[in-house]
Amino acid sequence: MATKLEITLIKSLIGTKPNQRKTAEALGLRKLHQSVEHQDNAAIRGMVGKVAHLVTLKEI
Repeated sequence: MATKLEITLIKSLIGTKPNQRKTAEALGLRKLHQSVEHQDNAAIRGMVGKVAHLVTLKEI
């Protein structure tokens, strides 16, 4: 299991549900193609699962 995750926003948040927008913002994603690193844990994995169709996930 990786210790860190690199999460990149690849699709626009325009037209998404409010809870998906807030989840992306809580992950630190605000602009397209912006990447953030987070520790690999269940909470982050759950957040990524909510917006899986908007982001790509890379294990570091």
